[in-house]
Amino acid sequence: MKQDSAKSRHDTDRRTRRPLVAIIGGGVSGAGVAYHLARSITDRPPAIVVFEPRRELGRGLAYDTTDPAHRINVPAARMSLLPDQPEDFLEWIGRNDAVADDPEAHRLDGSLFPRRHVFGSYIASALTPLVQSGTVRHRRAVVTAVCRDGALWEIFDSQGGQIFADFLVIATSHPAPSAPGALRALEGHPRFVADSTVAGALDVVRPDDRLLIVGNGLTAADIVASLARTGHRGPITSISRRGLRSTGHAPFPQDPFGEFDTAPAHSATALLQSVRHAIAQAKTAGLTWHAVIDQVRGHGHAIWQNLPIAERCRIVRHIRPYWDVHRFRIAPQVEDVLERAIAQGRMEVLAASVGRVQREGEAIHVELQRRHALPLKKSYDAVVVTTGPAHGGILESQAWLAALRDQSHLQLDPTGLGIACSERAEAIAADGRPDPSLLISGPLARGTFGELMGLPQITEHAVFVAGELAAQVATLSRCA
Repeated sequence: MKQDSAKSRHDTDRRTRRPLVAIIGGGVSGAGVAYHLARSITDRPPAIVVFEPRRELGRGLAYDTTDPAHRINVPAARMSLLPDQPEDFLEWIGRNDAVADDPEAHRLDGSLFPRRHVFGSYIASALTPLVQSGTVRHRRAVVTAVCRDGALWEIFDSQGGQIFADFLVIATSHPAPSAPGALRALEGHPRFVADSTVAGALDVVRPDDRLLIVGNGLTAADIVASLARTGHRGPITSISRRGLRSTGHAPFPQDPFGEFDTAPAHSATALLQSVRHAIAQAKTAGLTWHAVIDQVRGHGHAIWQNLPIAERCRIVRHIRPYWDVHRFRIAPQVEDVLERAIAQGRMEVLAASVGRVQREGEAIHVELQRRHALPLKKSYDAVVVTTGPAHGGILESQAWLAALRDQSHLQLDPTGLGIACSERAEAIAADGRPDPSLLISGPLARGTFGELMGLPQITEHAVFVAGELAAQVATLSRCA
């Protein structure tokens, strides 16, 4: 009887109030949905609440950094909250003279690579008027629990708050890296950094420390640049299983090149062959591989849609590491730091994995299992893990996500890249049915949408999710 009474109360309340949209995560993915949803509905707009513990909406983990060495890795002219106005960020920089204290942001070719916190300020500036007007409510709290209550979502937070939402958008960040099992021997070591994204994590690395970086991606590059700025001069070994490291940008501007939409590939092998063929053609035309990868990225969603699940999984297992190092390019300023360190013999990049690890006092002895070579034994003073997000552990990363999984509302995407969702970004429940009231925004929807890691694709997806929400809100309002 009590449950029926509560259901009746919620149903009555739902008919007399504005629909409420709750967004968990206030980085670019979540803030973008809030921004575009607020702008798209002027007649009886929904109440919008964004759960984000940071001071401002829009920064998230990526753009909340204050480290001067951390820069956007896409030219400012291609970074925008507004996909139909790609130079909006660049124009904002000009209006606000936002790089006046950063002459290194300007490159000789005219491109601009500002520090990452500048982009965070740009996104925050777009959301601030909406927050101040009450159109978007910024709840500075961490979500602690979520459960279904009839047709609504009941959400609890760390500040003792409780709300009931008609629609819930999951726009949280990736889980922290998962350290190789062999590195568990270093738990408690004063210079073992398991998660370099934590503020001040690198402060433990001393100037002359022999450093092992486990991972060769963008985060590893940022670490080298950060430590160089603070005076680190010790030797660095950076490893990954294939010895690949993030590449730089094209030596000259070039338009995307290649045909990937007219005859879409239906297997990982066919796609790889098509990309290689296009690169050969691009070379003949005087272009670099960058133009081809840019074209693949631009058609990423369509390409991914045409691939069966089994082929998507093959790409994740075998091709993704090669895609990542070509797709996610480092800023020129960061690339300069890496190239100098390698040229000076202070940094080595190896194809290796962590084998046996031993501690002797504070010294760390590591056996590196090299690819196609004999093991190599080396000693270090500090170890930093940058293996990238543990995508497959997203549903265990926070208690409320695990609870939604246990209640059969969420499941891991078959590719292991995030949360399973439909082509409308609706979370797919354990019974295989999509839930129109539970949506996934941003990189966590990558398993369905394919290319959702770069900023342009993230903002495009935010617009898409906001559109889906707007349509559903309108339907709900008509039925009220």
